[in-house]
Amino acid sequence: MNALFQFRKYLLPMLLLTAAASCDKGFVAVNTNPTQPTTLDPGYLFASAEVNAAIPVFYYQLPIVQQVIHPFTGVAEGGNHNVEYDNNASTTFDYMYNGTGNGATVTGTTTSVNGPVALLTDAINQTKTNAARSNLYNMARIWRAYVFMILVDTYGDVPYSQAAQAYLGSVSLPTYDAQQDIYTDLVNELSQATLALDASKATEANDALYKGNIAQWKKLGNSLLVRIGMRYSKLDPAKAQQIVSAAYAAGTMQSNADNAFVPFSGTFNNPTGGWLQGPERANVYLGEPFVDSLLRTHDPRLGVIAVKYTSPGGSLSGGGVGAEDTIQTDQLGMPIGYNEATIASAPGFPGKATGAGWKYSQLNRRTVGRVDIPEFFVTYGQTQLLLAEAALRGWIAGTPSDLYNSAVRAHMDQMAKYDVSATIPTAAEDAYLAANPYDPVNALQQINTQYWIASFLNGTEAWANFRRSGYPSLTPNPYPGADPAVKGAFIHRLQYPLREVSVNTANYNAAVSHSGPDNMATHIFWDK
Repeated sequence: MNALFQFRKYLLPMLLLTAAASCDKGFVAVNTNPTQPTTLDPGYLFASAEVNAAIPVFYYQLPIVQQVIHPFTGVAEGGNHNVEYDNNASTTFDYMYNGTGNGATVTGTTTSVNGPVALLTDAINQTKTNAARSNLYNMARIWRAYVFMILVDTYGDVPYSQAAQAYLGSVSLPTYDAQQDIYTDLVNELSQATLALDASKATEANDALYKGNIAQWKKLGNSLLVRIGMRYSKLDPAKAQQIVSAAYAAGTMQSNADNAFVPFSGTFNNPTGGWLQGPERANVYLGEPFVDSLLRTHDPRLGVIAVKYTSPGGSLSGGGVGAEDTIQTDQLGMPIGYNEATIASAPGFPGKATGAGWKYSQLNRRTVGRVDIPEFFVTYGQTQLLLAEAALRGWIAGTPSDLYNSAVRAHMDQMAKYDVSATIPTAAEDAYLAANPYDPVNALQQINTQYWIASFLNGTEAWANFRRSGYPSLTPNPYPGADPAVKGAFIHRLQYPLREVSVNTANYNAAVSHSGPDNMATHIFWDK
């Protein structure tokens, strides 16, 4: 936490400098140098890129995997109804390239900042020939690979080799690289950068994830290699095995102490947490499939995730929400496929709540719904589950059941990071695993359903692994007004921002020609 606050005292002047240099808030910002007119220390650029990688995922990703849902049409629409809405579909693109999106909150107010791609590109450019900052150079390469995994997994082909090169390379209209080629380079970048990290050289105190701990950065790099390697499990199993086995042998995360996450505060809000407690708080609910899955297995995590408020629109202060029901068996998730007018016709409709909202379960604002919730990017629990699948496939020497059990415990233990009241007792973990033991017959489904749970609120990763594995077994969104391309099916990618269509037209057309129609039914290359 200290490292985060240490760099944040430099964040506001940095934002002012970058805002002064920016030509506009749209396409040009993708390729605008983030440090004119004054060059900033690349360590601060890097730390800002770490924090700014926390992006809101409540319009598409979380509803797609049916963990969080709302019924509203209009400006809040997207994955809840399987419809295309540019303002929300472009959020990931805008945040990662430009640092702006649908209400980007960085310093407590909506502002224009440079996104991780620009910040990391500049940091890498400043350090690539500086032997004294070689660790920063390689940490930035690892984090840039993480950022581009999200972009590829969301859109497919994206600007990569020419991204953020308007200042460095005089390229203002970047080409889109083929998603397969980007992934190939990401594997190389992760492998080379992780190997090159050297604990005997200078570290970076402003690092928001690990405060410059090189051993942990190596474990993060290898864990990301496991993640990216498993993306190939359907497309090229031999390649997946090669990447995953090498990363596992090199050393992945060993405990929750190695989790890659950024802490937030009451001043610097997590984008998702801020939304959950903001003006829309009465309108956000846990999805019925998610709640039902946890209810069926008597999962103790439901008791710290879910709550039914008497008055969902109220504030926690002064008891404005009324009674707070966290009893597991009382929880009721909102069904998928309804809007604000038709939700009353849903089977088992519980009725309207006092004031605004409905009597469905919401995210507990004292635990996972706080404004200062940590943003988990890559965790020990997720990594252990991927390794459990790899062991099941015979790709590594580990024991699938042991890896599975340690993963479930890890995520349950991780809940305490949200709030001390979210701590799950060891006895409850023991009881859960005894009642839901590892099942070799249905292991793939079991492992990847747990991955879905372990990726709660990390919508981009939950969605990616759902497409890759096919688990958990979810029913497609039945909303009658869904876009024809995905009606009765699942969203496989998001469409490019309309700004790209109108401004970077030639390169956009080339990307669509290569990867397929720009709609939500087109599959990412590894999603076969």
